[in-house]
Amino acid sequence: MSSNLKDQAQYHLNLEKEFGAHDYHPIPVVLSKGKGVYLWDVDGKKYFDFLSSYSAVNQGHCHPKIIKALVNQAKELTLTSRAFHNDKLGEYMEYATNYFGFERLLPMNTGAEGVETAIKISRKWGHTVKGIPENQAQIIVCNNNFHGRTTTIISFSTDPGSKNYFGPHTPGFINIPYNNLAALENTIMSNKNVVGFLVEPIQGEAGVFVPDKGYLEKSKKLCKENNILFIADEIQTGIGRTGEMLATDYEDAKPDLLILGKALSGGTYPVSAVLCNSKIMDVIQPGQHGSTFGGNPLGSTVAKRALEIIKEENLVENARELGNYFRNEMNLYINKSSIVKLIRGKGLLNAIVINDSSESQTAWKICLKLRDNGLLAKPTHGNIIRFAPPLVINKEQLDECIRIIKKTLKDFEL
Repeated sequence: MSSNLKDQAQYHLNLEKEFGAHDYHPIPVVLSKGKGVYLWDVDGKKYFDFLSSYSAVNQGHCHPKIIKALVNQAKELTLTSRAFHNDKLGEYMEYATNYFGFERLLPMNTGAEGVETAIKISRKWGHTVKGIPENQAQIIVCNNNFHGRTTTIISFSTDPGSKNYFGPHTPGFINIPYNNLAALENTIMSNKNVVGFLVEPIQGEAGVFVPDKGYLEKSKKLCKENNILFIADEIQTGIGRTGEMLATDYEDAKPDLLILGKALSGGTYPVSAVLCNSKIMDVIQPGQHGSTFGGNPLGSTVAKRALEIIKEENLVENARELGNYFRNEMNLYINKSSIVKLIRGKGLLNAIVINDSSESQTAWKICLKLRDNGLLAKPTHGNIIRFAPPLVINKEQLDECIRIIKKTLKDFEL
């Protein structure tokens, strides 16, 4: 390999450092190509992708059917704004509402926009349907949540790095411990102005924290009994990632409002959505919410094709089967390991907890070594490493990844 090729990565790293905001701390690798479960850097080195752009590329990188739909539509019409109708949005809305079992869809672009949309819908529903006095609506949220980085959303974060010095913060939220039904019930009973409970079925950014069995179902029941909207943020957990189409499908916990993003477009274009039934959605009237790009024909075409592929290629079943296999194989190693405490997750959304403090650099160093060995992952919360490959991965590929992970971990055994 020529020295010019070796210098390419540093060239791009330097450009970002000099001209970009320092709002991320990426693994030092510069990627230029992706296909399926693989990524290539600017030097031509090939890697397994074990993050999937935070579960946005469930269908794999540059899926040919999604790219074909994207290119074909891009040649015809990309944007009309919502000032006019287009011939793709209605078809996408019909397909997606039937797909997930709802009556209405409000299209947006990013996950954070989807969360903001759900907040607005639930507040207006609370004021106009439930009868809560204006500006008094409260939404219950969970500690260690991650729902995005807008000003309103970080106002109910419990992560100091996300929240500190960005105030004044938006009121109207009540934080409770995650996976704690008693806290949820006590809060509902002590506050008559609660309109919704916003929850991640599995807390992804917190380290793939899976709640106890029955937590979601009983939470939904509490909400229903008290005329409160059960709002599920499935931006990361939805669309097959956990081995069900939605993580809430593991229990009788169908949300009143469902928030989707990331893999809704297969990672090719920013698309998010909020789905609910008409008695909730119809509180939003013309001019009260929307987006110039939300619902554009390009995004609508891509999202519909991305959803079709999940079913056509049986990716939900693949995630369930290979996720169970991955955890079983890793547990065989962990049972004898001094560096890994445990593995947790569902489907192909998993994380290992490193046997070190959250302030240590051990997980980061492990991820650097994984990179050197041909697999890309990233730590969260200091001592946790998330493992989330594209759902198109096959068993042979997964076995190779398990081999790389075990080989890497052995170098860090105490």
